[in-house]
Amino acid sequence: MPEVRALLAEKIAGEITLSESPGATLKKWRKNFEISQTEMAQHLKVNTSVISDYESGRRKSPGTHLVSRIVNAMLDIDEKRGGKKIRAYETIVHESWIADVIYDMREYSTPISLIEFQKLIKAEFVTEALDRQINGYTIIDSIKAILKLSATEFYRLYGWSTERALVFAGVSTGRSPLVAVRVTNLKPGVIVLQGLKGSDVDPVAKKIAEVEKLSLLATMMTVEEMIKVLR
Repeated sequence: MPEVRALLAEKIAGEITLSESPGATLKKWRKNFEISQTEMAQHLKVNTSVISDYESGRRKSPGTHLVSRIVNAMLDIDEKRGGKKIRAYETIVHESWIADVIYDMREYSTPISLIEFQKLIKAEFVTEALDRQINGYTIIDSIKAILKLSATEFYRLYGWSTERALVFAGVSTGRSPLVAVRVTNLKPGVIVLQGLKGSDVDPVAKKIAEVEKLSLLATMMTVEEMIKVLR
């Protein structure tokens, strides 16, 4: 765990420092770790308004020393909770993705809205459009992912954040991808079924998405075109 923590801290601090919008990136990571502004402020012994001002851009970008303190605060809080988030990132820190399963995988330095993402890939909502921010996306071969990946390897599809769009390409009904997500502990914020019209999505898949409070989309856009527009 100490080695993973150090590598993860380096990754997060680097992304915040190099971001064009450090405050938004800081907010993204705080939300990834499911930490409130109040909890963060209490740990750092500062007013909550300080965290809010940095995240909103009202204050000048935090320097490297403060970024280091904030990142360590996130990791400290997670360790006190049992280290669930740190452990979830462990395989990502140590291993590369599985090339024959993943078509494309990207992280956004600042989140985009679900509505913006939906418009980019010309998708239709199968379930209610929830108020969500997307931190990245992963496009995978649906059949290979379901047949080849273990539960641990499946987590690697989420990259550095579960608040992402997980795109299952080449689906026939959508039931198998949703069942696969249903039995894992970590869930993506959004699931996209590629190659399928919304009206053709299996009712069981839709029901699982509703129970798990996942935004479910369907698109007929090709994988190649999707990668092009999302990049």
